[in-house]
Amino acid sequence: MQKDSDKNYKSLLVKVEQHVATVTLNRPEIRNAFNDEMIAELTEVFSKLSDDDHVRVIVLAAAGKAFCAGADLNWMRAMADYSYEENLADADKLAQMLKTIYECSKPTVAAIQGDVYAGGMGLVAVCDVAIAVKIANFCLSEVRLGLAPATISPYVIRALGARASQRYFLSAEVFDAKKARQLGFIHERVSEEWLADEVAIFCRKIVKNSPDAVKTCKQLLHDVAGAPITDELIADTVKGIADIRSSEQGKEGVQAFLQKRKPNWLTTDE
Repeated sequence: MQKDSDKNYKSLLVKVEQHVATVTLNRPEIRNAFNDEMIAELTEVFSKLSDDDHVRVIVLAAAGKAFCAGADLNWMRAMADYSYEENLADADKLAQMLKTIYECSKPTVAAIQGDVYAGGMGLVAVCDVAIAVKIANFCLSEVRLGLAPATISPYVIRALGARASQRYFLSAEVFDAKKARQLGFIHERVSEEWLADEVAIFCRKIVKNSPDAVKTCKQLLHDVAGAPITDELIADTVKGIADIRSSEQGKEGVQAFLQKRKPNWLTTDE
């Protein structure tokens, strides 16, 4: 099954095919830098796709040579005249967009075909998996402009690690895909001609899995990562496994395994 988005977005392209939604940043002429319009559209589309039962995984891609260069310069010029209250409201919209992608119930994959700078680092960090071409460069460039990567920091620090973040937040150094892979910021680095194939292969792996179990695992990761191992946390995980075992897809998955057949989420709606 293939369908295009039922809405035409000004800064995005959206397509759904075989349970995989692809959201493409489509402002290549300005290196996919974001403004208030793109922020609003990303928030809207990820909210919709999160609630779409047909969608099982979402790819965040980009058109052109750069993945995302951060904030649109024209947008930044306009912000220079904002009041403090207007800056708060504007920053909150960006923060809510990042939170929407991070908390999306579907697995998210960043398909990085080019450079990632400043706020673009936040877009990569909020995705569950990141696959980049070998020629991609990465940079937290905010301090060069007298700014700080404040809004993206909760996600970038989780993805990059606190120690590496200390270096790259303060230095604004550019680092390549090899270093990004070593630091764990991206999961794979591939040749340009293999990016689409690698992303498709990974998405097919996700689509084979129980949609309910995948959703549960995403929430589990958010709840457990970095949390102290307390009696309360242990009790929550005990309840979690009991809930999923007794769920419809939990029962179906075990029965399908024992009966050596495909589970029904692989045999319906195909």
